[in-house]
Amino acid sequence: MNAPIALTAARPVTDSVVEVRNLDKIYAGTVQALKDITVDFPRGQLTSLLGPSGCGKTTLLKIIAGLLPASAGEVRVNGKVVSGPGPERAFVFQDFALMPWASVIKNVTFGLEMRGMAKAEREEIARRSIARVGLAGFENRYPHELSGGMRQRVGLARALCVDADVVMMDEPFSAVDEQNRRKFQEELLTLVAQEKKTFIFVTHSIEEAVYVSDRIVLLSPRPGRIAEIIEPDINRDGDTEAIRRHPVYLDTVDAIWYSLKTYLD
Repeated sequence: MNAPIALTAARPVTDSVVEVRNLDKIYAGTVQALKDITVDFPRGQLTSLLGPSGCGKTTLLKIIAGLLPASAGEVRVNGKVVSGPGPERAFVFQDFALMPWASVIKNVTFGLEMRGMAKAEREEIARRSIARVGLAGFENRYPHELSGGMRQRVGLARALCVDADVVMMDEPFSAVDEQNRRKFQEELLTLVAQEKKTFIFVTHSIEEAVYVSDRIVLLSPRPGRIAEIIEPDINRDGDTEAIRRHPVYLDTVDAIWYSLKTYLD
């Protein structure tokens, strides 16, 4: 059986914010999660990490975030070696990671408060971030009063609030229904265009990766290696809903499925 199309090969990256070089990760001395990962993440683009379950997508994201140490190799952000979390990186967790006892605005201002920013200034910044994700008017609500989709927006507002160069998102839409997921995907495209930041996005969904991504890093089964890097040739500046009907979108989804299917056979 032949692949439906050839995947679009990635072009060389000329303006990297995040550089990963020869990265390995071994857990408990025996389980190798990642092997010899070398990849760049360009400024102003969204790059998805995609691959079979257990291939190390979230592990790679957490190493870039400084939440996990690498076993070998290194990560550089803006030319500096990552040795732990830093203000130039923000993380949106899959489970929202909100403080249940704190209001929306308290959750969103948490990172700024940790930096020692004055209350009036951090709340002004937070209100702008909250409005950008469509939650204006909910500043004084608590997480238990919000839907799953709204809680996810709070996590995103918190990440935007710290004005990091790199925004990392670990399956951020997996806990919402399909209708909200599509809406969030469309809003994410607008956000990427407006913010001009480097987004790194973990997903299990081929369709989602092709829809939102400038680049897709396809990882092999454990130990995760770079299998392919794909750049879908899709214009996302116009009608974002039309992307799902675009022949390149449909063909790229099919081609990635064919590539992943070889690991499952």
